[in-house]
Amino acid sequence: MKVVVVGGGIVGASSAWQIAQRGHEVTLLEQFGPGHKNGASHGSSRIYRHGYADDYFVSLAARALPLWQELESMTDTALLELTGAVDHGDPVTVNPRIDALARAGLEFEVLEPAAAHMRWSGIRFDTTVLYHPAAGRLHADRSVAASVAAARLHGATVEYETPVREIVGTDVVTDVVTDSRTYSADVVVVAAGAWTSAIAPHLTLPPLVTTQEQPAHFVPLASEVKWPSFVHHPGAVLKTVGIYGLSSIDGVKIGEHGTGPVVHPDSRDFVPRPDGVQRLVDYAREWLPGVDADAAEPLTCLYTSTPDSNFAIERSGNTVVAAGFSGHAFKFAPAVGELVAHLVDG
Repeated sequence: MKVVVVGGGIVGASSAWQIAQRGHEVTLLEQFGPGHKNGASHGSSRIYRHGYADDYFVSLAARALPLWQELESMTDTALLELTGAVDHGDPVTVNPRIDALARAGLEFEVLEPAAAHMRWSGIRFDTTVLYHPAAGRLHADRSVAASVAAARLHGATVEYETPVREIVGTDVVTDVVTDSRTYSADVVVVAAGAWTSAIAPHLTLPPLVTTQEQPAHFVPLASEVKWPSFVHHPGAVLKTVGIYGLSSIDGVKIGEHGTGPVVHPDSRDFVPRPDGVQRLVDYAREWLPGVDADAAEPLTCLYTSTPDSNFAIERSGNTVVAAGFSGHAFKFAPAVGELVAHLVDG
């Protein structure tokens, strides 16, 4: 079967790998060059964690873990470091995550804030602290590159600098039109992130909203301090929006979830808003004694979100769409690629 995958970010690359691994003839089309910073998949760090209240997301994260390890082995690339992850804050939010991890049979520990601070001195903790060890951080750029490499190892063709202009479907064959040629496919996978609606207007999707998010890296004060990945949920002591964070080679990264301005992916300015950066500085000063709160290095990326933050992964005729990942898909990517491959196979 001929399959064209549109979009070479982490979801498209993971899908191309999983589909090619099943023996299909795969062509992956990416509008920008390798390692570009225009979408949602770039940078040095993403959180890998199981800390969801929804059993499905817990199971999807658990499925992704052996696939990440398989990808590391296949490409001889270090991608995932298990540092553990912490959820802390309002018990109304944290306790359902404790229950979900228990139902899944995953190892976890519940600590008081003082005990947690003794273990991770770089963080001040709020009310209820959930720790689970089978979590940590992924290197984003290396993960995308490794997924592309795995697709190529299984015979996929990868075309960069190849924007898709139109997808023309029939009952038998679908044509994917680019500036240089038209690709014919039995199935087309659209995994184009913020560009999904423009590329495939014929698809019936939930409303997708693209925002420019602006996390920041902070310089740690001591190299020997241990840093789990963490999510600070609001509602108890924290009265502002929630914060996620993790350590990386670029420093300790923190960010708000889904609070950036609405943008068009082709015309955004890549400039962080000063008020958003200031909120992160204020948070670091109050809650992260292990960083220099005055040393913020902001950056930007894109979220493309659905109204309920659930993913749109479905098949319509000869087209499979994987979209609306709402800022929390990276950890699941190889398992999402597997779901896409299931849909390609019918």
